Amino acid sequence: MRNNKLLNQLEGKYGSYAIANLMRIIVIGMGLVYAVDMISAPMNQGVGTLRQLFAFSRPLILQGQIWRLITFIFVPPASSPIFVLISLYFYDLIGQYLDQYWGAFRFNVYYFCGLLGAIIAGFITGNSTNYYLNLSLFLAFAAYQPEMEVLLFFVLPVKIKWLALLALASLAYMLVVSPWSGKLALVMSLINLILFFGPDLVQEVKNLRRRYEWKKNTRR
Repeated sequence: MRNNKLLNQLEGKYGSYAIANLMRIIVIGMGLVYAVDMISAPMNQGVGTLRQLFAFSRPLILQGQIWRLITFIFVPPASSPIFVLISLYFYDLIGQYLDQYWGAFRFNVYYFCGLLGAIIAGFITGNSTNYYLNLSLFLAFAAYQPEMEVLLFFVLPVKIKWLALLALASLAYMLVVSPWSGKLALVMSLINLILFFGPDLVQEVKNLRRRYEWKKNTRR
């Protein structure tokens, strides 16, 4: 992906417009949304939370609340403060790594391709979240750091590659059991992953096939 000619040309023209530390900005935004909702919860009587105001909703967007097309990326996980803190730290770690490895421009392209896919998926199904967008970042990170270990449930050391394979297996299952609208939405939600890693995966399959054919002919 780093040697992609089209990306090289685009970076040469528009690289100066890339948003530096994009994922850190998003992580800070998610943290602020969570903090505001937690602080205002005791006073929130019949008034929507910031999470609800930012969430993607096709009916509300069509009614004119177009900010939801962007703000849903700032909605944090719905969980305990400790889990949210760990999740945000991990998102920031992944984002900073990819930003440094690819460069800000390529990371921006990857993220905004995923954002566009999530928006299209939301219009297909009626709702969308940043779950698959963040998952696409994790899978990209796992492609480069498969041997890195994390503590599952703060105790069990697990390599990133096994978590990535588990996530891919879950996605494959959902792709099989979902209706056609769900299948299309799932594909669009991960369109950045497909566009950026699909060609390399296809080439790798071709290389494996060539090696297999070569070994087969050698034995003959």
